Amino acid sequence: MENSHRKYKNDVTSINHIIHALYDVISGEKGNKRDWDREKYIFHPNAQLTKIEYDKDGNRIIRFMTLEDFIEYAKPFLDGEGFFEYEIFNKVDEFAHIAHVWSTYACKKDLDDPVPYSRGINSIQLLNDQNRWWILSVYWNSESNKYSIPTKYL
Repeated sequence: MENSHRKYKNDVTSINHIIHALYDVISGEKGNKRDWDREKYIFHPNAQLTKIEYDKDGNRIIRFMTLEDFIEYAKPFLDGEGFFEYEIFNKVDEFAHIAHVWSTYACKKDLDDPVPYSRGINSIQLLNDQNRWWILSVYWNSESNKYSIPTKYL
């Protein structure tokens, strides 16, 4: 963990840095392995990730995951595809040791793609323990024909 602390310590020094690391760690060219140690470093050990998805009939499914669950869920896709997720807007609310970030994202398979194939909004909860920032929760919903991203989040 000491090497991780030195290697990733800048990732947790500010809200902007940790949000950048959140997107950067899962992005990469097809065949590039993601840095899961970095992912584990920016998330609190008790963090939760929650994804809203839809079945073939359009019924909402809520997928709750620990960080380990998320890595197992995402790893085959992220390791096997070109995937670049990046922030296109954020709104930060902060009080004392807590922060909430509305972070609108876009996804491309290749950085040169002219338009993203997907967009959505992440609701990110953060904790500052007086030493560093931690991601406590990421809760996301992709844009769909039924749910467009509101203008205030673009």
